[in-house]
Amino acid sequence: MKTEPSRDVVAAETEAGTRGRVLGVIMARGAATASEIADELTLTQAAVRRHLTGLAESGLITTRERRTYGSRGRGRPAKVFVPTDRGRNAFEHTYDKLAIDVLGYLAELEGPEAVDRYARHRFAQFASKHAVEISSAASPVDALAHALTDEGFMATVQPVSSGLQLCQHHCPVAAVASTYPVMCVAETEVFSNLLGSHIQRLATIAHGDGVCTTHIPRPVTKEVSR
Repeated sequence: MKTEPSRDVVAAETEAGTRGRVLGVIMARGAATASEIADELTLTQAAVRRHLTGLAESGLITTRERRTYGSRGRGRPAKVFVPTDRGRNAFEHTYDKLAIDVLGYLAELEGPEAVDRYARHRFAQFASKHAVEISSAASPVDALAHALTDEGFMATVQPVSSGLQLCQHHCPVAAVASTYPVMCVAETEVFSNLLGSHIQRLATIAHGDGVCTTHIPRPVTKEVSR
């Protein structure tokens, strides 16, 4: 005979689901205030703060002051919630330790330059796979963001006064890149080649930032022939 779950079980599942959505917003934004999370999920700030407390107690998030660029206005800087390494791991299913061990073994056998060659080979494969769709798109930067999202990097594009910013809200290889920074270097070189533009890496998850941020100093768009 099939039995229905008790109200307590249903409530617990709903609670866990909402808490996961809160963590998802923080992951997507890289850093978010309680007010921003409440607005996005259409929840009360009291409910959001209850979930934030639970996530913090579980070691999945922590807090810091929101970073400001340029002059700071009056008042206390906003407190934002950011994912911890443990929180990121909740979204990851990669074999970081194995990859780091393999690259370490490769470096022992062939020398450190072998890791550089591997990093460039890996992102060259990404470029080869997505080059046509990016080069033929009306907005190559948006096409690059879509390609990155398909590869698990949760990428978005944000306009800024000096151009565009490509934001990667998740990095499946962050632990590897933290040990071998050449992964970020090779990735940046490939982005520059794909977009045909000088770009500047401003922040990386591998170095402890909330989001991998790449500045593209001019909008990269394709001129449509008439």
